[in-house]
Amino acid sequence: MTLSSTALRLDGKICADALLETLKSTVTDLAQNGKRLPKLVVIQVGADPASSVYVKKKKQTAEAIGMKSEIISFADGVPQSALLSAIEALNEYEGVDGILVQLPLPKHLDESAVLEAISPSKDVDGFHPFNVGRLGAGLSPYALPCTPAGMMSLLDFYKIDVAGLHAVIVGRSNIVGKPMAQLLLKAHATVTICHSRTKNIDDYLKQADILVLAVGMPQAFKGEQLKKGAVVLDVGINRLPNGKLVGDADYASMLDVASAVTPVPGGVGPMTIATLLQNTLKLYYQH
Repeated sequence: MTLSSTALRLDGKICADALLETLKSTVTDLAQNGKRLPKLVVIQVGADPASSVYVKKKKQTAEAIGMKSEIISFADGVPQSALLSAIEALNEYEGVDGILVQLPLPKHLDESAVLEAISPSKDVDGFHPFNVGRLGAGLSPYALPCTPAGMMSLLDFYKIDVAGLHAVIVGRSNIVGKPMAQLLLKAHATVTICHSRTKNIDDYLKQADILVLAVGMPQAFKGEQLKKGAVVLDVGINRLPNGKLVGDADYASMLDVASAVTPVPGGVGPMTIATLLQNTLKLYYQH
């Protein structure tokens, strides 16, 4: 890492576009050779506007690189038995490679039971306990969780080597915080996880060579809290009252302190979707 007066913008769209171009080339070769095309199925329960935008974007991006994609929609009040039956049918259908259930689910549904119903070999999000366990044990899961894996790809793209660095993760979710810690450990970083019960959190922030923010608190973290030259990966996606999208980081205040920062939007988000499709292709080859 090199120190500078203006932090490097870690542009997730540039990195994602490069990855998607590689995936498109592979899928094109499959089509030209008469092979079955990889297929991603996204299950959405209800019509939450934000979820609908994400689901549509996933389908559009998959189709743009030549993959097949399908959205299966259920009403808010769908019985859990009906949702589980649909997942079981997809598990058994050889023409489907990746299954994703858009979260969050309505409160009457058991999220854990729904995620566990997906076959580990079709778990494109990497959330099944089988895949989580293999990641924790240092083994290869069928698929890695998309957002953490996307962040690691982004670091690689910008040639940021985390080996020997102190990585501090703010947030302990199963979707981002915990798997990101595992991936950083695998890359030989020293990892600290902070959360809502952490005392003196500023002390940890000042030690962070790599700072991952994943708590959903708009612009809560300021440049003055950083160690000089830190790399900031901002997972937060928050909408302000004026409609503007911002991250957990106060981006402007970090530019003169950090060595590199992901913007919101345009940072981690594009990498999450590109990694989802990378996972779909990986599962395709494993079937």
